[in-house]
Amino acid sequence: MVAINPLKNDSMAGAHRFFLGALPYLVMAAVVGVELSPQRYMGFLCLLSLGPALASVSRRALPTAMIGAEAVALSLGISWYDQFFRMAHGIVPTATIAGVTVVGIMASAGRQRREDELRLRERELSDLRTVAEMAQAVLQRPAPREVPGAEIAVRYMSATAAARIGGDLYEVISTPAWVRLIVGDVQGKGIGAVRTASMVIGAFREAAYDAPDLTQIAARIEQSMSHQAAEQEFVTAVIAEMTPGSATIEILNCGHPSPLLVRDGEAALADSPDPCPPLGLSSLAEGPRVADTWPFGGDDQILFYTDGISEARDTTGAFFPLLPLCGPVLAGHAPEASLDLIRDQVVRHVGHTLTDDAAMLLIKSTAVASYPVDAIPARLGAVPAQGTATVTVDAPGASAQ
Repeated sequence: MVAINPLKNDSMAGAHRFFLGALPYLVMAAVVGVELSPQRYMGFLCLLSLGPALASVSRRALPTAMIGAEAVALSLGISWYDQFFRMAHGIVPTATIAGVTVVGIMASAGRQRREDELRLRERELSDLRTVAEMAQAVLQRPAPREVPGAEIAVRYMSATAAARIGGDLYEVISTPAWVRLIVGDVQGKGIGAVRTASMVIGAFREAAYDAPDLTQIAARIEQSMSHQAAEQEFVTAVIAEMTPGSATIEILNCGHPSPLLVRDGEAALADSPDPCPPLGLSSLAEGPRVADTWPFGGDDQILFYTDGISEARDTTGAFFPLLPLCGPVLAGHAPEASLDLIRDQVVRHVGHTLTDDAAMLLIKSTAVASYPVDAIPARLGAVPAQGTATVTVDAPGASAQ
């Protein structure tokens, strides 16, 4: 890897600026030298206009005008000295230099205005990024890299060019009794989505410590939304819980894309047999919310994500092939590296910056695998949850039975 010397770069930039500053004078000095020599010729006087023309490239309007005035003065002096005024069209060189000077001043003023506007936008963008980073530090705190029984990695990509925060949300709360997390996506965009995301995260942080189960966490989030969120606003979310010493993970899916379970290099959707409506739309449910329990131990991994990943499209409209790619990627790399690879593949698939916010949260189990033998048919499977039937996923892409 080649090391870059910042001092060398600064010296090269300084030399470049000095050359651009001296170039108009060097050109005018060369023209004056030719005109004072025995080979003088009136046609060369027009080349003095190169002085203000070159100055307009790197200087502001006032210095360009001064160099133009100097060029006009030199043209008048040489014309008087060589008696060019007595010749036909003897005033043409001086008029040409004056005209080029006026054009150069206008060009320099326009460039200066554009540069000032660009600096202003960059300053405003920098301030906006600072505010966004402060908001992100509050709303989207870095997830712990290790919790009891698992390793965690998170990636967040905002579709907003000016900031790094949007309507997608995630949070991980670790206590001695359990590890609870949420990954969600707020309906809509902009400041309203950010406000709702902050409300959901706040309600989750409060409930995650003392709520008896995941359904109660969802209920408390909905209660908060009913008081603060706009009417008909909803949030798709997955809420999950891991208990230290247990080789299972409990998942409550509220209208969100199903997580991906990866075991032995094979990925499958952790589809719920009893899907729940999004948070904020519980009135549409036919019954109470029910969480599902899935075996999760050994080197198992589970990927939670938002639709900015699963619904990313290329130029032909094809969705990103998350399921077939996840197994090999997650099985062969550490969690942080795995998410970097998936992120790069999503951007490569789309071919440009994302048009929707995207979040990924990957958990790799470090617990000893001790699944209930009668609940696992040999590969990926689910443990019966709250009296429901066993859910079996026999191959990547298979749906819940």
